[in-house]
Amino acid sequence: MASILSDFKKFIMRGNLVTLAVAFVMATVFALLVKAFIADLITPIIALIFGKPDFASLSFTINSSHFLYGDFLNNLFTFVTTAAAIYFFVVKPYDSYTSRHKPGEDDPDLKECPECTSEIPVGAKRCPLCTAQIVAA
Repeated sequence: MASILSDFKKFIMRGNLVTLAVAFVMATVFALLVKAFIADLITPIIALIFGKPDFASLSFTINSSHFLYGDFLNNLFTFVTTAAAIYFFVVKPYDSYTSRHKPGEDDPDLKECPECTSEIPVGAKRCPLCTAQIVAA
């Protein structure tokens, strides 16, 4: 029984499980932030333009079948604005940061592989990605 508990403790304390749990919590909070951004800032702008902030009541009927296309429009709009918010507020700033970051600049233990330009340890004699032999400077 003790080994099962010990193994379970090792499983719970594994780095990738903890990292995944933190990522899940951060993604959940970020989703709430984006949802609030859309509901509190973007939707009122739509209401100014179209005169109606919520399309959920839009529908039509054909042969006794009721189609709620307004709900679909709300979800489509939420998807598009969420994707735009993530792209402009997360992806673009991150790409901008990584384009300015040069290997070894922040971490003196890393250097750039002359063949594939990946980050490798300073003491490496062979690149782990492209397997190029690194000549000591």
